[in-house]
Amino acid sequence: MTTTATRPRTDRPAAARPDTRTAPTPGWIRGIGPLGRTVAIILIAVYCLAPFYWMIVSSFRRSTDIFQNTLLPTTWSLESYRQVFDGSTMFGQAMLNSLIVASTTTAFALVLGIFAAYAIARLNFRFKTVVLAVIIGTSMFPGISVVVPLLRLFSDIGWINTYQAMIVPSLSFAIPLAVWNLTTFMKQLPYELEQAAMIDGCTKWQAFRLVLLPLAAPGIFTTAILTFIHSWNEFIIALSMVNDPAIQTATVAISKFTGASDFQAPYGAQMAAGVLVTIPLVIVVLIFQRRIVEGLTSGANK
Repeated sequence: MTTTATRPRTDRPAAARPDTRTAPTPGWIRGIGPLGRTVAIILIAVYCLAPFYWMIVSSFRRSTDIFQNTLLPTTWSLESYRQVFDGSTMFGQAMLNSLIVASTTTAFALVLGIFAAYAIARLNFRFKTVVLAVIIGTSMFPGISVVVPLLRLFSDIGWINTYQAMIVPSLSFAIPLAVWNLTTFMKQLPYELEQAAMIDGCTKWQAFRLVLLPLAAPGIFTTAILTFIHSWNEFIIALSMVNDPAIQTATVAISKFTGASDFQAPYGAQMAAGVLVTIPLVIVVLIFQRRIVEGLTSGANK
């Protein structure tokens, strides 16, 4: 009996190899060209920065020139800034109050957010996705929707005209932001580093404090900046819970500026106060801009 050698099939498709080619650039982008992209970036920057430029320019106009449409003041004046720091406005105290509220809110949000994010990122438990959805869902409620219940509650417990009346509601929006951002970041950190640290003799707490936290610094910095900006700009809660000028924040103080009469709007003083309120945020972002970029892009690459 003769045997026939079995020949390998040649009609099988070759093993699929991963496609390492980058996605092609859309034709409409290639058609714009470098010059067109530069012009588009400049137009977007002008569109975004024009209100801030006008605010700065208007803050250096005299009250009689506030409605001029020139790109630069015809007569430069510090009159608006003198009005801002007039003793009747208590704007310096308001800036200090904003710093206290924003810093305290950021500190509490970071501490609670770091531990919550670590537990969600490292522990396996049922309904983890649901927990994350509930956490981020709590921050989607508009602030005005909780003002009336909080006002009634804080009136009963004597918290009206106190710092905690502004800090505690701000935490309800700052903590979900911190937990969501830090959870996404900590999921990118390899668990093997903690295991190696514990093999070398570290406890679970030491591995978390000495190994994980330094690696999570970019994400923590980014979350701190975003939380601070959110708390610094908060308005509706501070306006509703505080009517004492000695406790009110800068955003509320600006809204209560009055002119020489009840029918006059102090646009110059409001513009100058807006510049002063924006300066701390600009300084913080410029100092930590590299950390912010690292934190925002850390999850893009593995």
